[in-house]
Amino acid sequence: MSAPVILGVMTFLFLCFGYLGVPVAFSLMAGVVVGTLFTDVTLAAIVQKMFDGVDSEALLAVPFFLLVGELMSSANVVVRVANLSLALVGHVRGGLSQVVTVFSMFFSEMSGSTTADVAVMSRALGGPMRKEGYEPAFIAALIAAASTIAALVPPSITAVVYGAVGNVSIAGLFMAGVVPGLMIGFGLMIYCYFFGPAGMRRKRASLGEVGQAAREASLPLMIPAILLGGILTGWFTPTEAGAVAVVWILAVVIPALNPEHLKRLPHDFCEAGLIYSLPLITIAAASAFGWMLAYLRGPMVISDWITGVAGNDPQLIMLLLVALFTIVGDFIEPVPTIIIFMPLVASLTQAGDINAVHMGVVLIATLAFGLITPPYGLVLLMASKFVGVRFSHALRAALPIYVVFLATIGFTIYFPKIVLALPKLVIPESVGCFKPPGAAAYICP
Repeated sequence: MSAPVILGVMTFLFLCFGYLGVPVAFSLMAGVVVGTLFTDVTLAAIVQKMFDGVDSEALLAVPFFLLVGELMSSANVVVRVANLSLALVGHVRGGLSQVVTVFSMFFSEMSGSTTADVAVMSRALGGPMRKEGYEPAFIAALIAAASTIAALVPPSITAVVYGAVGNVSIAGLFMAGVVPGLMIGFGLMIYCYFFGPAGMRRKRASLGEVGQAAREASLPLMIPAILLGGILTGWFTPTEAGAVAVVWILAVVIPALNPEHLKRLPHDFCEAGLIYSLPLITIAAASAFGWMLAYLRGPMVISDWITGVAGNDPQLIMLLLVALFTIVGDFIEPVPTIIIFMPLVASLTQAGDINAVHMGVVLIATLAFGLITPPYGLVLLMASKFVGVRFSHALRAALPIYVVFLATIGFTIYFPKIVLALPKLVIPESVGCFKPPGAAAYICP
């Protein structure tokens, strides 16, 4: 059987099982196992590739970030962050819809997980928004869109996986994701102000009330400072920063703010372990699937087609990749997508002479957009279930919000100097800058 036919069978089986409701990891493995039977590759080699996919030190950061999010939400200390968000923007037109976005920008810098953001915001703010008369479809669409910020800003789990698999600086991806992450956040706030429901108008919080809310939220808000400060100063790797953040929560935040929760810590650790098992098995399956695609030269075929259309034009290459990842992201979650298509991305990054961090941020932003687009739209689907509204209604409410994401992706492609300004300033080596012998300043390609 020829390689294109085997690729077609693998893809068909994956999509078929996926639409039947089979978990992504097992759908991928079904395609891999059947495809392997028509090649000279042994099943033992496939098992080895699955192990190789998860045998990465950088991926150790993921369980720590997941545990941070689980401890914060389970101990209910995020209420203090929500109160600070309310004090800052609760008086603005849109009221609680503005609070959702600001809260997401705060919490995203603690959890790094879009699914954790959806769950926490739905519990903390979904009910109050309903009571104030917001349409359930709008609530689900806004919460889902705001939660995607976690895929871009540090400590993004998506960026950790991209950096680990693609051998790209994770710290550089963290810093470069700040600009598009903030663009999505402020874009949602602008949309809610001009086009969203007015909500209940609140009195502007006084400076003293804002200060009080900030003091009450100061301990949880130390977590982003620990994560970013440790990574940027070089004191910690991302994995070590996640571990230090967990220690901070266990030793300071929970004992000070909710000491009764200490007896539930074993449950939180077990829950975080169960949550971690989902991306871990998906990474293993996607690694085997991606290796089979490379073995059958699938990425090279797509790469040749894209370079045949775009030549060496970096913007056009990225636009075509955005189109591909938008389609693929409609069906597959970001983590397996990154692993499966990384050989293709690496080839096109080299062909277009594109900075690897710049390419990574563009594709991560695109995959974040895919989380709220049909037919899969994982976080939009989750938000719909949490809020209690039909997916089709939430999707209709989310359509105008797509403009914010498309504008952000376009800006990220065409203005790399602005996107990469922060990593160049803070961690020049992460984006390929180097210091010649005897020179005092960095030279950046």
